[in-house]
Amino acid sequence: MSAASYEIVDFGVTKYGEKARKFILRGAGGVVLEVSDYGGKVVRLFTPDRNGAMKDVVVGFDDPSGWDRGDPYWGCIIGRYGNRIAAGRFTLNGVEYTLPALNNAPGGIGCNLHGGARGWDAYVWGAEPFVDGDDVGVVFTHTSPDGDEGFPGKVDVKVRYTLTAGNVWRVEYEAVPDKDTPINMTQHVYFNFKGEAGGTIEDHELEIAAEAMTPVNAGQIPTGETAKVAGGPFDFRKPMRIGERINEPHEQLEIGKGYDHNWILDEGVMAGGKGGLVRAASLYCPLNGRSVEVWTQEPCLQVYTANWASYDQKAKGGEHLSFRCGIALETQHAPDSPNRPEWPTTIVKAGAKYVSSTEFRFGVK
Repeated sequence: MSAASYEIVDFGVTKYGEKARKFILRGAGGVVLEVSDYGGKVVRLFTPDRNGAMKDVVVGFDDPSGWDRGDPYWGCIIGRYGNRIAAGRFTLNGVEYTLPALNNAPGGIGCNLHGGARGWDAYVWGAEPFVDGDDVGVVFTHTSPDGDEGFPGKVDVKVRYTLTAGNVWRVEYEAVPDKDTPINMTQHVYFNFKGEAGGTIEDHELEIAAEAMTPVNAGQIPTGETAKVAGGPFDFRKPMRIGERINEPHEQLEIGKGYDHNWILDEGVMAGGKGGLVRAASLYCPLNGRSVEVWTQEPCLQVYTANWASYDQKAKGGEHLSFRCGIALETQHAPDSPNRPEWPTTIVKAGAKYVSSTEFRFGVK
């Protein structure tokens, strides 16, 4: 085991004219995590295979220009609201708020996605790296003004990335608004344990600790129903190869062009749990043995298999990406929760503190 350490290097300039930095975090357990203060983006993540060989296992770009040309949020901190809000509208305390609504679904049904036209992923955050014993990390800070992308209230945000000696990447979120407002944060990292340009993730095995999911309409907005997964293509209660059923003739798979859906975690608060850290999912690549377990305080998990991403851009190292080149395991509250009062709330009261934590526990089989 080596000593935990970090290095800071320039990362370029964003299209907004902000200078970005990159923090290279070398964990005492061997995992190396490269992140930027530009939206907390995960640029590279090196993990060992069963033979000890290290490889970058996340999808991203070499500098801000890749993200600035448009991307599916590779490795970003997502806020103020992760996932979709129907029609970009919600009512809070008797006031209707209108947000940017993007026509991102084939049916042309607009919604607010991942915070709007310029979400928190598109800002350079304050950043302070640290070493604490065998832990190394970065604390990111950002202030979102009142009215940002149409949302009410100024919000002071802190996100702490920690890489432990046990090869755990811990993401801890805090946010304090000065007005009642929806907050639903997540990390949008995409994994491919064969390497970024290693082809599809359909041969990876996925397990999700969920007996139910939330079906969506043509605009990929939850219908309000919940559906049991048993026996169908959304049943990952036991490890299953992602590509085993992803192309089945199923209405939900046709809407998402694959998996782009929200699962209700068995032990999460939406299913009656108490809100502690619970095991949400695991991902494993039989080819090389790399694996990760996802543990979270969130009630739900959005799984996205990069079905809508644009692959006409070159990613890191000049490689072209393939269809379904990565998988995002987004821990969060259910989509459109501000318009679903029967679901666990995403409204944070003025002066209250939003707190959430997710861990990515890397290993080898």
